Amino acid sequence: MIHYKSVSELAKMRRSARILADTILRVMDAVAPGRSTADLDAAAEELIRAAGAVSNFKGYRGTYPATICTSVNDEIVHGIPSATRVLAEGDLLSLDFGCIWEGFHSDSAVSLFVGGVAPSPEAERLVKVTEAALDAAVAAVVPGARLSDIGAAIEGVATPEGLGIVREYGGHGIGRAMHEDPFIQNYGPAGRGPALKPGLTVALEPMLNLGGEETRLLADDWTVVTADGSLSAHFEHTVAVTEDGHEILTARG
Repeated sequence: MIHYKSVSELAKMRRSARILADTILRVMDAVAPGRSTADLDAAAEELIRAAGAVSNFKGYRGTYPATICTSVNDEIVHGIPSATRVLAEGDLLSLDFGCIWEGFHSDSAVSLFVGGVAPSPEAERLVKVTEAALDAAVAAVVPGARLSDIGAAIEGVATPEGLGIVREYGGHGIGRAMHEDPFIQNYGPAGRGPALKPGLTVALEPMLNLGGEETRLLADDWTVVTADGSLSAHFEHTVAVTEDGHEILTARG
């Protein structure tokens, strides 16, 4: 069942998302060669708690052990922070964050290069196209559009660039739970599914690979990697459908 948010509920989601966006900016500033992914996780937890919120990742499904997900290079999503995972210059790092404020969830992700320099033009293209795919997905969120218009917009950006679109995972509704209906595919034809209506809040998150679309789950039962070892990038925003368009709740800056 799709849950539409009231004005007061949207206000709480907006505050949750603001906390998350501020946290992301500060953690991004802390990314540097020689830092461990556990260092970044600790920083995120401190910032989220200081703002009066809590992580919605930690303890998810009773087993996820950290506040954020830190996925490096061929890791697509759900990478677990570790004191032994030390970042090197040129690593492609995807950071995924979530928090809860007064019962309402927000969710957002960003990919960046450690040290600020891409290891190759192809890697740089991957990140730019994945972010452009998120922009296209957000632009598709308008009242009266169909749910599948979002995935079609992502595919329309990724496919001409020859990038693999991760199909097992996608966007989702969000609100009183981190994952609500509807599930949002990152591919497919436009014009299908329920119409988008004001009050709907969704997390949009294209995941694109330099290689194929196939994935593999590691033995930790969380970390998802590309089956062919290719680089992967991930961007995400929490977005609300408004009367005349959309609002990016997790907009940074």
